[in-house]
Amino acid sequence: MGAFLYGISLQWKLDIRSKTLLITCYIVPLLFFAIMGGIFTSVMPEARYTLIQSMTVFGVTMGALIGLPPSLVEIYSSDIKKVYKANGVPLYLGLILTNISAYINLFIMSIILYFAAPLAFNAQIPENPVRYFITLAIFIEVSLSIASIIGLAVKDQAKTSMVSIIVFLPSIMLSGIMFPIELLPKAFETVGKIFPASWGYKLMADSTFRFENLLPLVVILILAFCVCSILLRKVDK
Repeated sequence: MGAFLYGISLQWKLDIRSKTLLITCYIVPLLFFAIMGGIFTSVMPEARYTLIQSMTVFGVTMGALIGLPPSLVEIYSSDIKKVYKANGVPLYLGLILTNISAYINLFIMSIILYFAAPLAFNAQIPENPVRYFITLAIFIEVSLSIASIIGLAVKDQAKTSMVSIIVFLPSIMLSGIMFPIELLPKAFETVGKIFPASWGYKLMADSTFRFENLLPLVVILILAFCVCSILLRKVDK
C-alpha cells in the first residue's frame, strides 16, 4: 500500500508541473474548437449536428497521442524509473497512473466541449447522452492504449513527439471529422479504419448503437494491451 501511495504522490507531482498535459488536453483542443467550430458551422451549417463529436474526437486524439507519450518517456527513460524501483513501486503502476490522469483530464475536456458547443455554435446535443458518454469513455481508453504503446516503445523525447505527430495527423485527417469520409479515395478510407478516431467518431455520431463500430475498438484495445504488456517486460529488464 505504501508503494502504491508513493506512486500516486509522485505522479501527482509530475502532472502538476506538466505543461504538455495542460497544452494538449485543454488549451489546443479548446482553441481548435473555438476557431474551427465557427468555420465548420458557417461553411457547412449541417456540421452543427455532429460538432460535439468531431471536436471531441480531435481533442481526445490529440490529448492522448501527443500528451501521454512524453509522460511515459519521462518515467521509463529517466531516473524516475530508478526511484520507482528503489521505493518498491511496480513499474506497471507508472503506466496505470499516467493513463488514469490523462483519462480524467480528457474526460473533463470532453464535458466542457459537450456543454460549450450548443451555447457557442448552436450544436445539437446527442439524442442519447448516456450512450454518448459510454462510447466516449471507450474511445478515450482505446486512444490512450495506442498512446501508451508509443510512450513505451520510443525512448527518446524528440523521437516520441515525431512518432506521435505521424500517428496523430492521419488519425484526424482520415477520421471523417474534417470532411465526409465518402469523399476520400477508397485507399485512404481503408487506411483510416486502422485508427481509433475513425471508429470512435462513427460510434459517437451514430443515432443508434452499432456493434460493428464498437468491435474494431475492442480489438484495438486488446491488441494494445498485449503489446504494452510485452513492452513493460522489456522496460523492467
